[in-house]
Amino acid sequence: MGEELTTDRLVVREWRLDDAASALAIYGADTVTRWLTPAMGQVADEAAMRAVLQAWIEDQPNMMPPRGRWAVERKDDGEVVGGLGIRLLPPYEEDLELSWQLRPDAWGNGYASEAGSALIRWAFTQEIDELFAVARPANTRAVGTAKRLGMSWVGETDKYYNLTLQVFRIRPSDIAD
Repeated sequence: MGEELTTDRLVVREWRLDDAASALAIYGADTVTRWLTPAMGQVADEAAMRAVLQAWIEDQPNMMPPRGRWAVERKDDGEVVGGLGIRLLPPYEEDLELSWQLRPDAWGNGYASEAGSALIRWAFTQEIDELFAVARPANTRAVGTAKRLGMSWVGETDKYYNLTLQVFRIRPSDIAD
């Protein structure tokens, strides 16, 4: 996604190195990272976050759309409040996972659903048929967001990440106009 996606309140854009402090407020928060899959652990400090961002920035041009990782920025103050991603789910790397993470002080404002909806709409312009989201069963916030995004519950599986996860799916025909 070379261009930015905008909603009424948000901008979904590429990560930048100067986002390290804001990104650490997301990926350094235990209340966020305890729900993430083993592929992304808690980031310890700003230097480590900068290294993670550097890797994401370098990987982005090599990812086949709609895959990638993006920052979610509030329009009114330019604050980065979250991150979004689309990537292949292990172990078979056939299914595309939509993921979202918000810093704790941004929870409850509808940012994940607003940014996620914009990303889903864009992703379906990239010749894909479906997106999945996975959530640990006790992660009621993620489950609620998946439902608000219009995703349907598919079932529970241990196929991904060797964890028991709730699986949600959305297809282009599921998007309300």
